[in-house]
Amino acid sequence: MNAKLLGAAILALASLLATPAWAQDAPEVDRTATGGAQTLEDIMARQEQMNVDESFRSENLGDPANAAEITEPLGTRGGVSDSDTWRAVRYNEADITTQVRGPATDVLIQDGGMPWYKLREGPMITYGGLALLGIIALLAVFYFVRGRIKIDGGPAGTTIERFKAVERFGHWLLAGSFIALGITGLFTLMGRSFLIPVIGHDAFSTLAVGSKWVHNNIAWAFMLGLVMTFVMWVAHNIPNKLDWQWLKKGGGFIGKGHPSAKKFNAGQKIVFWTVMLLGVSVSLSGLSLLFPFEIFMFADTFAFINGILGTDFPTALAPHEEMQLANIWHSIVAFVMMVAIIAHIYIGSVGMEGAFDAMGNGQVDVEWARQHHDLWVAEVEAKQGKGESS
Repeated sequence: MNAKLLGAAILALASLLATPAWAQDAPEVDRTATGGAQTLEDIMARQEQMNVDESFRSENLGDPANAAEITEPLGTRGGVSDSDTWRAVRYNEADITTQVRGPATDVLIQDGGMPWYKLREGPMITYGGLALLGIIALLAVFYFVRGRIKIDGGPAGTTIERFKAVERFGHWLLAGSFIALGITGLFTLMGRSFLIPVIGHDAFSTLAVGSKWVHNNIAWAFMLGLVMTFVMWVAHNIPNKLDWQWLKKGGGFIGKGHPSAKKFNAGQKIVFWTVMLLGVSVSLSGLSLLFPFEIFMFADTFAFINGILGTDFPTALAPHEEMQLANIWHSIVAFVMMVAIIAHIYIGSVGMEGAFDAMGNGQVDVEWARQHHDLWVAEVEAKQGKGESS
């Protein structure tokens, strides 16, 4: 499965969380007593987010053939009652014209707002928060069980250059902007539930406005860092057979011994591609939110998935639905990235002796380098030997 298809499949599964597309079908309803109009059972089924056959309403938009004479009551309506007109508006069948121009101004009714709001304020906060707390708890347990990964035999006292200044700049640009985006994003998503009871509405209002400004503007630094790190490191992160051996041995985190690796081991490659692929995805959905009703992603994505998998995802989405899906997808991807980055931060700081120096000053202890990236050290020393001999 290629990367595009995998990403599309993940997007489709996540999107199902945002829509009741797989909801239970509502039972057949007898509407003879209402003359074909909706019943209390219809209303209750929709409130339960069951799939209701709406054709009895969506196709009942009035019939010009039934129009009364122009001199009779309602004759000027042309066979269309007020109820017919509003049903046409409800099902986007009305010919709406407005003085205000824009891609969403002619949509008068769009009922996806409440399901979106409930998902955002309920499962998104609950499961996203649990994922963050879960990875922190898991790393804490791992630390107390495994302890800090030490340099076998202690540091050598001599160093080797691990990353150049431009590499460290690109890394910290990406890392720093992501941390800022993560914190301000959590304030925006969870602040009303957790911060208002603590600091009050006025203080939270100032914090929310500031968080929104930081989030919107620091996003450009994140995208620049994403491009820089991809260009600098993609050649070192191509998977190979050596990575499978590294994974089978647990990367040295489980048991004893340290599997061979070049500049980046399999674990670092997983983090790299996770950040690259999800970083592009979260950036695209973020751009869609930064420029509302200008960048539509999901109708085309669903059409692509339908063409590949033969599914029946909706491809005629209202502008508001595009924004709602972009918001939900942006949050899902951000939570997955935060979980991965928290684990990455742990390994690069308290989890492994000598690891932080790689991005701290670019110089790492030679013994640390041989322990974790022995093949890379051999390559560097071979190049240095050739340089000295020439």
